Amino acid sequence: METRKVQLSGGTTYTVSLPKSWAQEHGIDAGSTLSLYPNRDGSLLIEPEIDRSTETWSTTVDISTDSDSAIRQRIQALHVVGFDSVTLVDKTGHSTDRRALAEDTVADLSGFELLEASDTRIRLTNLIDAENVDVRKLALRLRLVMLGMHRDAVNAVLDDDETLAQRVINRDSEADKLFAMITRHFRRALTNLHEVEKLESDRDELFEYYYVSRQFERIADHAEKIAQFTLDPEISIPSPFDDRIDRLSASSRQVVDSAADVILADAGIEAAYTALTERDKLTTDLAELDRELYTHDDPAEAYVVGLLLDSIRRTAEYGGNVASIAIQQVTRDCECLR
Repeated sequence: METRKVQLSGGTTYTVSLPKSWAQEHGIDAGSTLSLYPNRDGSLLIEPEIDRSTETWSTTVDISTDSDSAIRQRIQALHVVGFDSVTLVDKTGHSTDRRALAEDTVADLSGFELLEASDTRIRLTNLIDAENVDVRKLALRLRLVMLGMHRDAVNAVLDDDETLAQRVINRDSEADKLFAMITRHFRRALTNLHEVEKLESDRDELFEYYYVSRQFERIADHAEKIAQFTLDPEISIPSPFDDRIDRLSASSRQVVDSAADVILADAGIEAAYTALTERDKLTTDLAELDRELYTHDDPAEAYVVGLLLDSIRRTAEYGGNVASIAIQQVTRDCECLR
């Protein structure tokens, strides 16, 4: 670290000198223009001015020896870490099946499109710029999808509704798609100050949106898991447990909803404290019901109910994680820290 004294120039302007080695390394000379990014924590980031209006992050990947699963995972990773243009190369020739695999994969990634495909090259491109993205709204949408999936999954199990269960399972791809989009822009914002400007959120906010969305995505996965029980003909939920399972699952969703209000709807910190209190109470109620399962007549039924209770418990725990980050957010924004 180097230090510099601030000078007063012309009686109206403050100036500070730049380290010569840094300036030379980045081609800065007298007359060069620098971009300044003031942060609300009092820091000031300085960057050599770069025209990023047409800048794209591109890469070429050799997939000649990759399995179909590896290709799918690679495309998903390239989207999430922030690439704008991707070329998949297979010198032995892309089969029709591989081109179809690439097209099927990008269909589940917001903004990614298959631009062209030849015998040896498949080009993918991103069509959504950060200027047209609102990460907070994406998180709000994911919240609605996740809560709807969880509610419908529990109803499907209790009512033995296979059609509703299948709809829940199908919606998991929507939740994954939203979370991938949020992750993409959060990751890009970590290394690109211009991205932060376009998103009109600072990095602290973007991290909080990413973190709560990660909890939402996990809950959506548990909703899919719950819905899968309905499709197994050998699984049934004993009717005496229906009302309690319904009540406990509703309580777990309320924990998540109350905590999320602090991050996404500017609710007061009391909502986060309430969510944590409700989570603790719910944990006690779940433990009580879990103990009753030890004396249930049918071990197979008890096992299934236990798995269902575990998903409800984890939902509440993820809601507690949201409440914890909500408290951190409010504390960060507290006037006493400024």
